[in-house]
Amino acid sequence: MERIPVLQVGMGGVGRTLVEQVLTFNERFGGRYGFRFAYVGLADRQGAIVADERIPPAVLLEALAAKRAGSSLADVPAGGPLLDWRNLLTPVPCIIVDVTAQDDAELGLAEAVVQGHRVVLANKKPLCGSMETFRALTERGNTRYEATVGAGLPVISTLRSLLDTGDPVTRISGCFSGTLGFLMTQLEDGQPFSAAVLEAKQRGWTEPDPRDDLSGMDVARKALILARTSGFSAEMEDVAVEPLFPDQLGALSTEEFLAELPTLDHEYRDRFDTIAGQGTTLRYAAQVALDRLSVALTEVPRDSPIGSLRGPDNLVVFQTQRYAERPLSVRGPGAGVEVTAAGVLSDMIALGREWR
Repeated sequence: MERIPVLQVGMGGVGRTLVEQVLTFNERFGGRYGFRFAYVGLADRQGAIVADERIPPAVLLEALAAKRAGSSLADVPAGGPLLDWRNLLTPVPCIIVDVTAQDDAELGLAEAVVQGHRVVLANKKPLCGSMETFRALTERGNTRYEATVGAGLPVISTLRSLLDTGDPVTRISGCFSGTLGFLMTQLEDGQPFSAAVLEAKQRGWTEPDPRDDLSGMDVARKALILARTSGFSAEMEDVAVEPLFPDQLGALSTEEFLAELPTLDHEYRDRFDTIAGQGTTLRYAAQVALDRLSVALTEVPRDSPIGSLRGPDNLVVFQTQRYAERPLSVRGPGAGVEVTAAGVLSDMIALGREWR
């Protein structure tokens, strides 16, 4: 049975769930595929656990318990302090899994790809640096990033299938955020804006700082990733973004920002009340095309595919040469640690099947 080494960076909700899913895969399905994943490194912000061949499952379970209790991996008996995740890279190729929201990881990941390592991303930011870095990460096919756009939904794989079979994309549209989808339907049902944001945060559906979602930047990154994967040469500044909070709240700490959220309740109640009875509603929608990249709060018919979305459901609509009159759609939950971790694991399994 072949062991495929894995270095995972990130032990938040998605990271912890991924470790659990990997252990289940190894136990139940590894024999089917002829390989199992062997953790050789596991890191959070302060600490890491490392092993030459593999971290024993019992140690992984101990690490999970410590993280749930609020401790760092540096405090686990098998752990130690960490200065830079790149110090954990093995001399032989491994799968590097980034399930963080860290900035400035793209150059290190691109260098690792050149060295022969594979990369799986839930973190969008490495794919949203320069176009040059995006190409360095992705052009060899050794970086997979399904979970960056639709959590566990087959968005990137569908797009790749279209492109690989010679079907050029003309437009991609829809709602790309389970968090903002939930927020919009809660507002539609009468819940105050501040309460809806806090509920989404408590459910684990927001980024660590909810402004990453409410600013529109999380959706903008997804739009940019889809555009670049489609073959469009674009930079982040090419995406027109409408935030859901005023500029003055951007300079506050996360705690201060959350405390100020009720000041926005009246504005959003008015916006939904204004269109009540018109057969329309508001959704945070994205448009991806060669001549336009935009994410904004948009009025749509309530009975349209976008308007009928409920809760954290996403909708990604592909218009292509073949799917012109009747576009191809992918719809389903776009938020949640279980589905996001499953999207990451699916990419790991795909790389594992190509490993030999």
